[in-house]
Amino acid sequence: MARFDGKVGIITGAASGIGRAIAEQFAREGGHAVIADLNLEAAQATAAEIAKFGPEAFAIAMDVSNEQQVQDGVDAAFKKFGRIDVLVSNAGIQIVKPLVDFPFADWKKLLAIHLDGAFLTTRACLKYMYAQKSGSVVYIGSVHSKEASKLKAPYVTAKHGLIGLSKVLAKEGAEHGVRSNVVCPGFVRTPLVEKQIPEQAKELGITEDEVIRNVMLKETVDGEFTTVDDVASAVLYFAGFPTNALTGQSLVVSHGWFME
Repeated sequence: MARFDGKVGIITGAASGIGRAIAEQFAREGGHAVIADLNLEAAQATAAEIAKFGPEAFAIAMDVSNEQQVQDGVDAAFKKFGRIDVLVSNAGIQIVKPLVDFPFADWKKLLAIHLDGAFLTTRACLKYMYAQKSGSVVYIGSVHSKEASKLKAPYVTAKHGLIGLSKVLAKEGAEHGVRSNVVCPGFVRTPLVEKQIPEQAKELGITEDEVIRNVMLKETVDGEFTTVDDVASAVLYFAGFPTNALTGQSLVVSHGWFME
């Protein structure tokens, strides 16, 4: 019997990158992956690919910062499968600028996606998890949940905030059989990171190779990017853990960039 046989997992931002890798691994272990993404067409394509090797997947359009879309999407997933066992709050964006010049609109946009999105999806899923007396919520944090880098004020703030949200849920959810954790990746070579490389090169006045070597991977033990599969494995470890022993904890997946 596979670890997630018959289980239903909603993964936000799952049409590509880390979210897609989590959805694929979840399906390979028997779970129904709900692909929640801003881009419905891409979500449907991902769900169709996953269905070729795993149980039926389901695509839903979701702007995680839109309260009604979140509620409608979670309700649709429950109506489709009759349960919700796992939520992976993964959707995110990155905007890099010096703090002194950071537009307030960009600050609010990033926090809305990372923090409002985590809150709204959590709240919507908890209704169903509490009713069935079981569930696991995993937030995708970052090494920046633990430390800071220049040019990333709202991102660092948001990723720190996810740790706090997770700890509160761990305390509140325990009596309802719901666990909460945060996985904190280092740099993963996703489209989000690819986009940052030239942006940071321009802001810092260095080459793109220097951004990779001297900014992104400088503190790792081996100069290697973390992979999407590394992150997915850590997420599913938390999601599939059978007791409260690890609830409220965070795990850094970063090739030694940050060590607790």
